[in-house]
Amino acid sequence: MEAGNDGPNWRFLWWSDMNLAELILYGLQIWMIIGAVIAVVFLTIGIDRFDEDAQGAYVFRPLLVPALLIIWPLILWRWYIIESGKDEWDKRHKPPRNAHFWVAILFVAAIPSIMIAGFSLRQQWPADFTPQKIAPAETVEQEQAQ
Repeated sequence: MEAGNDGPNWRFLWWSDMNLAELILYGLQIWMIIGAVIAVVFLTIGIDRFDEDAQGAYVFRPLLVPALLIIWPLILWRWYIIESGKDEWDKRHKPPRNAHFWVAILFVAAIPSIMIAGFSLRQQWPADFTPQKIAPAETVEQEQAQ
């Protein structure tokens, strides 16, 4: 460690010269590139295996591209489940339906709590602040000229 340097030297890492925003954008670019490749493969080969009604229907497929760019891991997982034969069609909605009750209870508690916190924690005006009337630019220029 050098004199005056409070932390360790991270220069050996490949991302050491990037700030956090650049690192996040780089990760998003990689995510979208992978999503684009999977979208092309899925829309040309895989969608016909998911849904029999999609066979021969090519007009709606470009509408799926934005969603495929974002949720491509879910698409890959679902494609794997269907291709491997592990899909239990009759039980596919059971876990979400079981969670509906608890989500409703959570919303009943959370929404009023958030509203009460918002109303009780309002920002207060500074005591020495006096509001100023906003005037058109012509009026301000005339007052300054006098």
